[in-house]
Amino acid sequence: MELEAARLIAAGICMGLGAIGSGIGEGHVGAAALQAIGRNPSISGKIIPNMIVAMAITESTAIYSLVISLIILFVI
Repeated sequence: MELEAARLIAAGICMGLGAIGSGIGEGHVGAAALQAIGRNPSISGKIIPNMIVAMAITESTAIYSLVISLIILFVI
């Protein structure tokens, strides 16, 4: 296998797994927040900001995967 083909495959796998993991994590965060709001609607003002922070942290996994993929493609 040529080096270019190996780099493309590695970058694709890296970005694919990072995006899948981030998507699953954000789904769990959103589902848990909606269940909590459904059980006690009066505390939605406290849950929603925490949910947004948790989703931002979870999304950073996909951004890290993108950065690593770009490093694999253009630096190595």
